[in-house]
Amino acid sequence: MVMTVRSIHESDREIWRRLFTDYGVFYETSFDEHVLSGVWAWLFDRAHGVRCLVAVNETDAVVGFAMYREFPDTFTAGTALYLDDLYVDPSARSTGAATALLAELERIGRDSGCGSIRWNTASDNLRAQRLYNTVATKTDWVSYEKEFG
Repeated sequence: MVMTVRSIHESDREIWRRLFTDYGVFYETSFDEHVLSGVWAWLFDRAHGVRCLVAVNETDAVVGFAMYREFPDTFTAGTALYLDDLYVDPSARSTGAATALLAELERIGRDSGCGSIRWNTASDNLRAQRLYNTVATKTDWVSYEKEFG
């Protein structure tokens, strides 16, 4: 199966909403309308910095997405990319969609002078980790989160 990766278009709104909602379900999270509308708006607000790529199959159907942003990297005094979210529809897994999205992120990072791409995944997301172990180095860093409110 041939995958094409491109920037998200306004016409992708409904499929993106379905895929992003499914991504939330995968991580046992429910996105309300405020989140769905807010994140969608970020994707088209260049000042906000969040960008989105989509994987498109040979029938021109969007089957996955990667949302990412550039950030200042204090370890290099340069920039890096942070991959916030990557999701591929279950029916399109093992088709090369995630690999194509990661390869395009690497190209974007190299072309923009970034030194790396960083991302997290759940410790029990072993399927994703199998792919990630083939394209990146697993680090020893441990993530923490503190919610406010």
